[in-house]
Amino acid sequence: MTFAVSRLRRDVVLGVKNLLLHKLRSFLTMLGLVFGVGSVIAMLAIGEGASREALDRIRRLGSHNIMLESKKPADETGMQNKASFFSIYGLLYSDAERIAATVPSVDVVVPVKALVKQGKLNERSLDLRVVCTTHDWFRLVEREVIAGRVMSEDDTKKFATVAVLTEWGARRLLANEHAVGETLTIDRSTYQVIGIVKSESGGAEASDTPDGQTDVYIPLASARQRYGDMFARRTQGSVVREKVELHEILVHVEREEDVAATAKAVSRILETSHKRRDYAINVPLQLLRQAEATKRTFSIVLGAIAGISLLVGGIGIMNIMLASVTERTREIGIRRAIGAKRFQIVLQFLIEAMVLSVIGGMIGMALGLAIPFAVTLIAGMPTVVTPMSLVLSFGISVGVGICFGIYPAMRASKLDPIVALRYE
Repeated sequence: MTFAVSRLRRDVVLGVKNLLLHKLRSFLTMLGLVFGVGSVIAMLAIGEGASREALDRIRRLGSHNIMLESKKPADETGMQNKASFFSIYGLLYSDAERIAATVPSVDVVVPVKALVKQGKLNERSLDLRVVCTTHDWFRLVEREVIAGRVMSEDDTKKFATVAVLTEWGARRLLANEHAVGETLTIDRSTYQVIGIVKSESGGAEASDTPDGQTDVYIPLASARQRYGDMFARRTQGSVVREKVELHEILVHVEREEDVAATAKAVSRILETSHKRRDYAINVPLQLLRQAEATKRTFSIVLGAIAGISLLVGGIGIMNIMLASVTERTREIGIRRAIGAKRFQIVLQFLIEAMVLSVIGGMIGMALGLAIPFAVTLIAGMPTVVTPMSLVLSFGISVGVGICFGIYPAMRASKLDPIVALRYE
């Protein structure tokens, strides 16, 4: 055993020495594997980062949720340029009640009204994005409580004039934890701030959560009593009046496997109560599965493209090893004449091919780690280098070295010693 290890170590040292005799040629041979391994790791890291970001956004919507959204009918989009235009569309309070009462798989139904109202806290006054909803909202959309508390069932039942600021909304209003207990004025109606919750969506540019961009939450019953369902806004010199009872309905399904069937049932209910298609149904679970399937396809395509570079690198190794066999024909003849066996000749050339592939793979791994880091640093794109991509690319590199080194090694071992000794 010790003799075999010693002989293997000697063969490896000899293989390295032979490669160092032609440093530039050996380096150029490794370049194919270096770029191949580096491109495999980098492309998979970029693809994985983009896929995870998309999947995380969808997951934030909730795989157990079905999101219904009011949508202006297509036949009314061109009528807003009239001097005075009145539109009635969107989801109804009765829709939420009917879904909760008639679909057994539904666990919770959360109605939502989204408003933009002028708000004032202390001396700070600005337009606020307000989500009017019930206490069940915070069961489905978890938010870390920074200070105070969130809305309760009593607040909903008693038409309480309370408000919960988001972290982002508190910053806009120049408020902090001490704002709990202060009075917030929203369009001449006063609300007591009872809590501040973390903005999971991350601020002004977020739109990947059910609440999107939100400054403050207030009870839906109180908002309906004070603001009604009529909205008026000016656009290009005209006044557009709209009546929208609910802007969103969030439906939570108890079991994930019932989501698809529940979405179909909800769609049938809405079709019976809406003559026009003035709503949209979004099922995050279906989007999630589609995104995961796209991710798998994307990874396969990227891996195949990068794998071509490894194939080119392997061809380069075989080409150089064949040239090496030709150059060292006389050496092979001498070794065979003094008693070297065929498998020893095969092993010698395989070791040289493996040394090239291992060193090239290691340099390629370093390059593959550096490229995603540079992409994230310069372009701001998320990248994720997974351990599997490192193992896979390095393993393929070594495998390519062995596969493309076998033929030259076998060719060298089959040389006739007499003919090889006479070779000039």
